[in-house]
Amino acid sequence: MAELYERLEEYRDSDYYPFHMPGHKRNKESAAGVLADVYGLDITEIDGFDNLHCAAEILKKEQERAARIYGSEASYFLVNGSTSGILSAIAAVLKRGSRLLMARNCHKSVYHGVYLRELEISYLYPDIWKECGAAGEMLPESVEKELRECSDIGAVLVTSPTYEGVVSDIKEIALIAHKYGKPLIVDEAHGAHFGLHEEYPESSVKLGADIVIHSLHKTLPSMTQTALIHVNGNLVDRGRLERYLRIFQTSSPSYVLMASISSCLDIIEKEGKERLGRLKEARDYLEKELSICNYIKIGKKAPQIDGPKAALDPCKLVMYAEKGRISGQQLYHILRNKYHLQMEMAAGTYVLAILSPMDTRSGIDRLCRALLEIDKSIKKGDKGIGLGGKMMPAAADKADTVLPLTQAYDMEQESIELEKACGRIAAEFINLYPPGIPIAVPGERINENIIKIILAYRNADFHVQGAEKGKIRVIKECCCSV
Repeated sequence: MAELYERLEEYRDSDYYPFHMPGHKRNKESAAGVLADVYGLDITEIDGFDNLHCAAEILKKEQERAARIYGSEASYFLVNGSTSGILSAIAAVLKRGSRLLMARNCHKSVYHGVYLRELEISYLYPDIWKECGAAGEMLPESVEKELRECSDIGAVLVTSPTYEGVVSDIKEIALIAHKYGKPLIVDEAHGAHFGLHEEYPESSVKLGADIVIHSLHKTLPSMTQTALIHVNGNLVDRGRLERYLRIFQTSSPSYVLMASISSCLDIIEKEGKERLGRLKEARDYLEKELSICNYIKIGKKAPQIDGPKAALDPCKLVMYAEKGRISGQQLYHILRNKYHLQMEMAAGTYVLAILSPMDTRSGIDRLCRALLEIDKSIKKGDKGIGLGGKMMPAAADKADTVLPLTQAYDMEQESIELEKACGRIAAEFINLYPPGIPIAVPGERINENIIKIILAYRNADFHVQGAEKGKIRVIKECCCSV
């Protein structure tokens, strides 16, 4: 049962008067604000409710339950999102100034971890999902090549699944990393539902990864900002990991968020397999109904690793118009403005919808009808506005790294017109958010292709972080002779 939530309810309904934080004092009077109904569950580390940073009672039991469900040796609650887990994992396995082998399409939080630990970077470049131009899986042979050629690598970090749901062969990557004695961190933020049903990919926790980070809130019924970090094996110092979790998480963890994690564990433990089964049936129904479309397509990938359906997460629905007859941004706006269907994100050529075990059949039906109508409205000669077949260079192009990120990020900057930036060195991250994958990283040389991609995104009405108002920040020329 969700014991933490039930205990919070009992305390809320008791006659205990709070001469402690938080300042709302669980007061439900109107003066307490519009969230007064939530205040009753919002407490601090008082008697009977344990302490997340030194869990010994109820929170220890809840974390042990998470470990049991996911099959890890130890699991920890995260109330500062997967970001805090990624930062903690990087700091726990890598000494300051050492080298990380990481996927170029990692989330920006990984780059922030590199900056904070002053790490050197070796990049892994994913394969390309040619259907829609998104980043594909990470090839195990690429990991092997880098580890064989670069002896000072301290750890490996990959993202699986990607934002679009592409799954890499984590089992083989883990075997390769361990052959060289290196821990494997998997940012599986979008795969918290993995391993809970046979029609979905297996969790990296059970495939040999040493640390796995899950964002519960992305695909499971849990509040935004809730996540888990799992650890296995003897390549990770548990004491160091716990130390950095205390550093990168708030010293006042929200009991409302922790109760949400507890409730989520309760749901997936009791109903997870059944709900995921129904979702898979709804996904199959949607694909079947849309198979008659002339132009609107659902992205598919043939399995390339062991197990049925292992190449693509069924919870991610990638939709695009064949031959770019409408752009991803156009499809996104039509779905939102005309049909009141809010998608997760739009890219140059496709739109991404996230499905979850909490989706309703009526919601799936609305999306199906909308896509069928949109398909009928597309004319043969239509051509989308935007990026055509282009993709983010972060996923494919070799980065021209001139200065280490840790050095470049602290150097003196100046703001210049984007069109005049060719040959200059980036001083800030440039990325779309979502998904938060950098187009350019501080210390990398800006080339014509990067400028072209940024301009294309802007012309297609995307907001590009780090390139607002047609300007980007670069390192002052007087600070660097390169």
